[in-house]
Amino acid sequence: MLSDEARLLEAILFIENQPTSLDRLCELTGLKPDMAEDALAELGDEYERREGGLLLTLDDDELYSFSPAVDLYPKLKASYGRKVDRRLSRAAMEILAIIAYGQPITRGEIEKIRGVGSDTIVKMLRDREYIMVKGRKNAPGHPWLYHTTKKFLHEFNLKSIQDLPKLSEIDKMRFEDKMSDEEDEEKEEDGTEDQG
Repeated sequence: MLSDEARLLEAILFIENQPTSLDRLCELTGLKPDMAEDALAELGDEYERREGGLLLTLDDDELYSFSPAVDLYPKLKASYGRKVDRRLSRAAMEILAIIAYGQPITRGEIEKIRGVGSDTIVKMLRDREYIMVKGRKNAPGHPWLYHTTKKFLHEFNLKSIQDLPKLSEIDKMRFEDKMSDEEDEEKEEDGTEDQG
């Protein structure tokens, strides 16, 4: 029988329904990291032992989630296609949307809009070829400019970027405000550097 901690983590991963970090699981449960890791190991062992339809997985971004047992992939692919092994987290979808609507866009601009760091997810989106670098911005540090790829269009059934759903007026204003704040900060940095 599973420990209370493992049962709690199982329920939270089910409710979250997206890949979740150890830090987030600790925050949601009040467990210390080492205790949470032990409970996750116990949960993973239990799912492997009973040979059910799901496994507890830890992906390259160190996020935990349930995924189909590998032997079921061929049967699931017909109905679920790439979703089976290429599922994107809510945060990854958010960053993809920011890039799609704001391209060309720098990582700093993405982080300004989101309010949190995005290094790991941007790298994962590049590795999976949803986004690519197309030049550098003429700003301090010359940061890379990100664009979406043909693969992004294909997997989201878009003929071109113009086929993206239109932003509501409120969302559009928020997005443009964040972008103009970022540009103002860059101009201020330019001014400071010129004076030095």
